[in-house]
Amino acid sequence: MNSSFNQLLVRWLVLALGVILATKLVNGISYDDGMTLLVVVLLLSFFNAILKPLLMLFTLPFILATMGLGIILINALLFLWVGKLVEGFYVASFWVAVKGAIVVSLTNLVVSALVRSPKAAPRAGPPPASAPKRGKDDDVIDI
Repeated sequence: MNSSFNQLLVRWLVLALGVILATKLVNGISYDDGMTLLVVVLLLSFFNAILKPLLMLFTLPFILATMGLGIILINALLFLWVGKLVEGFYVASFWVAVKGAIVVSLTNLVVSALVRSPKAAPRAGPPPASAPKRGKDDDVIDI
């Protein structure tokens, strides 16, 4: 398996965990069975990949005016749409969808921070011998 496929699987698992936590923590969100959860995760992934960037582009002034809080409303709207489209997945109202979207976003944030690999530390010391040497009069930008 290649790395990008593994990353996609991890993202789906984190999203599934977020939806499960939202159903446990927020009254008004529920799903019937595991197959429904799978469909919800796939549809939310599709919406996040296709619709969310378009919605963010069209609502950019609102997002800037609310200092980013508009993104939560977009996430809630996508969550609510999935609740309307998938039979067996229930989202009671828009404000319940807001709470669910916040739980899913926080789950994604926490798990991504735990799974993320540490960045390589910058190397100390002189540059490698193969690095070009710059002189004082070398102000030309090479293209």
